[in-house]
Amino acid sequence: MIYVALLRGINVGGKNKVDMKILKETFLRVGMKSVVTYINSGNVVFVEEGHTRAQISSLLEKAIFDDFQLEIKVLIRSIEDFEVIMKTLPDFWKNDKDMKSDVLFLWEEIDKETINTSLTIKQDIDMVLFTSGEVLWSVGKENVTRSGLVKVVGTGLYKKMTVRNVNTTRKIYEIMKELEDLT
Repeated sequence: MIYVALLRGINVGGKNKVDMKILKETFLRVGMKSVVTYINSGNVVFVEEGHTRAQISSLLEKAIFDDFQLEIKVLIRSIEDFEVIMKTLPDFWKNDKDMKSDVLFLWEEIDKETINTSLTIKQDIDMVLFTSGEVLWSVGKENVTRSGLVKVVGTGLYKKMTVRNVNTTRKIYEIMKELEDLT
């Protein structure tokens, strides 16, 4: 099965520094195959057949602690999960000079149908879509500071998610598909 590990809170503002080459070696050391890292924000695509997602997450969190002495939360998503995201994500959503578009990947404990009631969504500003496990959010750059979803930053809810912009999300999916073609 092809997965991506999304690490929360690494290489942000000089904190929790993790070298991607060493991280790749960490994944290989604990049995992950065909490991590919993408940018410095903690995106690791790999193949793994013998464990559940929860087991993979625990295994990787322990390995990262052993190798980097950091308690980093690791969220696991499969290529099938990403296919649902790609089908839901509008093609015109971008992360560029005019638009800010992100995917909020949710930890299981907040991945409930009621997540939308926990978020402040301004109907005239925020464009929000939901999948099982993710909140897809887009706003025009001129309205970012007025958006309801920027208010989630720094809350307890925010600590139970990891965010990637849509450009990064699409690239992760592309890497996963390339890996699928090779296996």
